[in-house]
Amino acid sequence: MVMTPDEHFMCAICRGWVKKAAMAAVSSLTRVTARPSVTRLLSVWARRASGGGRKAPFTPTEASSRTLELLGKSYPLDAHSNVRETILAKVGRSLHNQRQHPLWLIKERVKDHFFRQYRNRPRTPLFSVYDDLCPVVTTQQNFDSLLIPTDHPCRKRDDNYYINRTHMLRSHTSAHQSDLIHAGLDAFLVVGDVYRRDSIDSLHYPVFHQLEGVRLFSGHELFANIQDGGDLQLFEQSCRTAHKQETHTMEAVKLVEFDLKQTLSKLITHLFGDRLEIRWVDCYFPFTHPSFEMEINFQGKWIEVLGCGVMEQQLLNSAGASEKIGWAFGLGLERLAMILYNIPDIRLFWSENEEFLEQFRVPDINENIQFQPLSKYPPLINDISFWLPSGTFTVNDFYDLVRTIGEEIVEKVDLIDQYEHPKEHLPAQDLEDNKEQKQKHPRGWSTGMGVRRTCVLILAPPLVCCETLGKSLHFPVPHLHHL
Repeated sequence: MVMTPDEHFMCAICRGWVKKAAMAAVSSLTRVTARPSVTRLLSVWARRASGGGRKAPFTPTEASSRTLELLGKSYPLDAHSNVRETILAKVGRSLHNQRQHPLWLIKERVKDHFFRQYRNRPRTPLFSVYDDLCPVVTTQQNFDSLLIPTDHPCRKRDDNYYINRTHMLRSHTSAHQSDLIHAGLDAFLVVGDVYRRDSIDSLHYPVFHQLEGVRLFSGHELFANIQDGGDLQLFEQSCRTAHKQETHTMEAVKLVEFDLKQTLSKLITHLFGDRLEIRWVDCYFPFTHPSFEMEINFQGKWIEVLGCGVMEQQLLNSAGASEKIGWAFGLGLERLAMILYNIPDIRLFWSENEEFLEQFRVPDINENIQFQPLSKYPPLINDISFWLPSGTFTVNDFYDLVRTIGEEIVEKVDLIDQYEHPKEHLPAQDLEDNKEQKQKHPRGWSTGMGVRRTCVLILAPPLVCCETLGKSLHFPVPHLHHL
């Protein structure tokens, strides 16, 4: 495989040598193997490297004079902007709202359960559902409204997709909590696509889908079925402990915690069956305390399926619900669908292959579906090594670049070694790239073990050496400040 630096960081000289290297790799690989998908992929990369492919979204120097049109609105770009076109192309797809899509099936099953189990006195559903909220939010919505400190690592540019310093693609559906509570809602579900820069493997993708649930209680609602409940209080001034916040009474917290865990246990039992083993693990979230993760024992392995907790009272106070206490949870639709339907790779959810989609066109959303693999072709495994100046490398930048160039074809990237030159102090990265061959159908992905192919791309000033299946090509290039 030939991997190139992102095209908008490359001058004409760089684009020239990358094109030569890529085309040499095409020729070499064509002689070794007759797999057309490999040749086609390398040809595409060569065109992109030479400036003929998809245009890069922006560079830091260009950003200040450009704007981004997204979902009918215009956003000025700045040096903080880091959203690539491959990510922007996913905005508005709303897989969770596409009928008969596996994520839609999961959403509908959860929604149906809440509608049936929880009703108001007039027998109308207690929980309202919001599944079409705009994924572009402010940093105040995504972080500040949830009490996330300004120095918290989850705010890092390396881990999020920023449109500019004040706007971003939401990294969780919790970004809408405060606004919905401020609007007067006290029981709701939010479903939507969320965006995070993440590792490359079968369980992680930069765009995935979350379902968020919130339930608030007044003192009357919480203590209504408790003997002598009229004497109990929601709030007190005390000390924060591992079991409660400083403003909550222990009685109120334990009742909210019980209702939360009971609600989620019923949901997971509804999805997976009553023989499922469940356990709760204490954890930390900035916006809940106490906080928990639910794990299920699935096929002999404990798997985390959701996070939840008692909402921080300061969050409710800021949203205009200071007289109430509540819980919140969030779960990943892909994680549930992969377990329920035995889907092995998260990229499959973005497939438009009819062979994939047809498997989920069922008359009953609760029908038991077991995914059938689409392709017999094995993956290709490549090793990539490169030198970088000290202090300039973040692994998520590399993952983002791989996804931009390889798109859906790259299944997994593992960092297998890291070395720093004792004299030059240049860190070296060795990554293993599992690049699947496409099946004969133009869409879809392969499964199974594969043949090993080796391609090493070393980026080191002032020389780049590209070695592809024993063929070496050397090109002098300028110092690369970015990968």
